[in-house]
Amino acid sequence: MQDTSFAIHPGNKSKIEGTTFRDIGDVTSFKQENNHFLFSCEYGRVTIVFYSNHVARVVMNHKQDPVVEGSFAVIQKQGIVNVEVVEDKEAIRLGTDALTVYIEKSPMRVSFLDTNGDLIIGEGQKGMGHSPSGEVICYKQAHPDEHYYGFGEKTGFLDKQGEKMTMWNTDVYAPHNPETDALYQSIPFFMTLRQGRAHGLFFDNTGKTQFTMRTEDGTFHFSGETGQMDYYILAGPTMKEVLNQYTTLTGTMPLPPKWALGYHQSRYSYETEAEVRELVGNFLNKEIPVDAIYLDIHYMDEYRVFTFDEDRFPNAKQLVADLKEQGIRIVPIVDPGVKEDPEYVTYQEGIGDDRFCKYLEGNVYYGDVWPGKSAFPDFTNEDVQTWWGDKHTFYSDLGIEGIWNDMNEPAVFNETKTMDTKVVHDNNGVPKTHRELHNIYGLKMGEATYEGMKNNLDGKRTFLLTRAGYAGVQRYASVWTGDNRSFWEHLQLAIPMCMNLGMSGVPFCGPDVGGFAHDSNGQLLARWTQFGTFTPYFRNHSAIGTQRQEPWSFGEDVEANVKKYIHLRYIWMPELYRLFKEASVTGIPVMRPLVLEYPEDKHTFNLSDQFMIGANVIVAPVTTPDTEQRLVYLPEGEWVNYWTDEKVSGGDHIIAKAPIDTLPLFIKVDTMIAQGSPKQSTLVQEDDYQLHAYFGVKKEASYTIYEDDGETFEYENNHAFEKYVQMSYDNGVLTVTAEDVNTSYTPGFDKVTLVAHGLSDVTEARVNGKHVQFQKNNMNNVVITISR
Repeated sequence: MQDTSFAIHPGNKSKIEGTTFRDIGDVTSFKQENNHFLFSCEYGRVTIVFYSNHVARVVMNHKQDPVVEGSFAVIQKQGIVNVEVVEDKEAIRLGTDALTVYIEKSPMRVSFLDTNGDLIIGEGQKGMGHSPSGEVICYKQAHPDEHYYGFGEKTGFLDKQGEKMTMWNTDVYAPHNPETDALYQSIPFFMTLRQGRAHGLFFDNTGKTQFTMRTEDGTFHFSGETGQMDYYILAGPTMKEVLNQYTTLTGTMPLPPKWALGYHQSRYSYETEAEVRELVGNFLNKEIPVDAIYLDIHYMDEYRVFTFDEDRFPNAKQLVADLKEQGIRIVPIVDPGVKEDPEYVTYQEGIGDDRFCKYLEGNVYYGDVWPGKSAFPDFTNEDVQTWWGDKHTFYSDLGIEGIWNDMNEPAVFNETKTMDTKVVHDNNGVPKTHRELHNIYGLKMGEATYEGMKNNLDGKRTFLLTRAGYAGVQRYASVWTGDNRSFWEHLQLAIPMCMNLGMSGVPFCGPDVGGFAHDSNGQLLARWTQFGTFTPYFRNHSAIGTQRQEPWSFGEDVEANVKKYIHLRYIWMPELYRLFKEASVTGIPVMRPLVLEYPEDKHTFNLSDQFMIGANVIVAPVTTPDTEQRLVYLPEGEWVNYWTDEKVSGGDHIIAKAPIDTLPLFIKVDTMIAQGSPKQSTLVQEDDYQLHAYFGVKKEASYTIYEDDGETFEYENNHAFEKYVQMSYDNGVLTVTAEDVNTSYTPGFDKVTLVAHGLSDVTEARVNGKHVQFQKNNMNNVVITISR
């Protein structure tokens, strides 16, 4: 963009030469109103608000007083925070017990300091400002040793230093590659790691935003095409504390129903009831576990949502009931586009009650999607949300408990791929254009769907899968990474994508196993299923016209391999479920980059091809064809090969053997994991609960068992089973301490099997001070059974 004559205006001292950026200028006045700190500047106004001792919000508006109400993402209320205010000629200090906001007056520059007075993040030559077109911009100082994580659903490597990323929810069928930007989810949050300390930044702007993390000039910047500059700084100082602070702001996920964590099978499309029954029969006959079958758009009557094609699915209710009896749920797709058809009840209701998105002049917006010409509900209106949620009684009355939201960016078959940005959303009486609110369309649809299904299911947990979302989407939905392809490169891309989604507050995520588009093959499906076993969301999905990729699609050898790892998912279910419970409370993801656990180890900073489950398990998928070994990095300490019990020293890279049926897995010594048994679905209650302790130098490990009913919200009332178990070894004696923490729920198992790995010379075992018998298994591990 060329500068105008304004660039040489004699009063424009805040203009940065050679740019269209207008700095906010000097502070001209300052006052405090309750918990809001208000600054007037030459070219804008700023409000600073503290949400806690560790979290501060900065809102700049260059047109009017900043608006601090009405975030779609933030659910934390502004609390009473004790803030000390110190003002002198050059600066103003706003300080809590954990965070100081330091505001230089001429020009206004905002810096954040920790309790020691050390800089967390600051501004230099440039700070906040805007452009003549109305874009809002903020520059921050960058340090060469910083690493950036999060940003939601982005391709490329784990560390986003040097990247330029756009947030604008977009339907991208192809290609997906490291430069594909933007995708379906927009989560404008990231955390910075510098010398072992972390802080977070959340830019709460629902229009098109951009992050430029190219730091060659000593800065990075972020900007929004519309709206205000509105960002939060989260002081950390650890990465886990940053995540907890962020998910306190935007919410944690509800604990999913246990069936949602099992293996799911999908295709675009299983087109008839007969095909679905045949599919389920194959799973049952082959004894391959499955918890959910998905119905893509062909189940509907000419793609009308809230309908079944009665020719293809003559008795949908009976189908759902029969499958549920076998432990399998049906999950149908629901898109936002409502077919324009005057004889279609949903369309009639939407038009009659003024529920669709419109232009300022009052005419309904129509876009072309699967049903043809379609209208789109305006989910920014609470009445529309309630209506849409209530419409889901169509599904819940059939016995359906989970919904799949797709095309909700919203996707439209046109050159822009989305809704006309001139559409004006009601926004509960505060109208805004789609240009300003685009990125929250999927979030608000998800909210309507989730709340509607929750209301319909009489206390049962629902499951929602969504393609599009914004910050806070974890409150309602799990996320899959969209229309990937059956390429090894896409398997590689999925690992850092899922890790960064987890680092963005979305712990329940995963890719389409096997790849959606293109043709998969047996080796790729086997390796991708091994990876999928440990992704939080585990679904095999493929596109119309492609090679089928159900577990048995590539011959007996591949089937046996895939079956082994689907079984392994259920063996690991007790451990995964406990980690999901932890995520629902703390926001710490189930699937983690190693840097989250080892933030001072430089080898983890951009480690993108392996990950952790919880704090003590390393998973190293094979992501290239014809590969039977791979390099694995093990952090400092001792690790145990899950398959062989071999101990391996960490602090170095090792070569792990990985024949086609082996996924490299390593357990940290002096820790424990929970295991169960293979089962056809989660309908079968766990009756073989095992705790495996891997002993190392310390010779002790502990674990808290967690179980609840897996299907209701009673866990929110602390209706659960929790038992603390500690195991230690000294001088031939294995000592077990077991203590009930919560017994308000009775699980299906009545005993717990304790397996002690790495001890060969046990002569005596005691449980809570009493001598007990022990055995040794075929790997020479000590086995003890204790009562539940």
